[in-house]
Amino acid sequence: MESKEPHICLYRDSTEIILTNSNGKEVVPNRILYGYGYDAYFITDNQEELQEEYNNSGVKIVRSLSNTDYSNKEFVIEDIDGRWIAFGKKTKQL
Repeated sequence: MESKEPHICLYRDSTEIILTNSNGKEVVPNRILYGYGYDAYFITDNQEELQEEYNNSGVKIVRSLSNTDYSNKEFVIEDIDGRWIAFGKKTKQL
């Protein structure tokens, strides 16, 4: 978008994601900066379908759908800048 603060808005179902321009600065994923962590986490009910769609589209899946030790069912993709983005949901209350 051409605005004072360059950004783009992505929409899917009831989710909106706003991405800003890095102005050519290196993007450093959280797992590299801090040694752990995702760069974004989206809560969704349809992980199976979403993972299949991403897999069929050639998206890099770094962790396939599984249950975590913190009681989430999730999968993780890597974007073109190396950021890890997770899609998951609680499987039970802790």
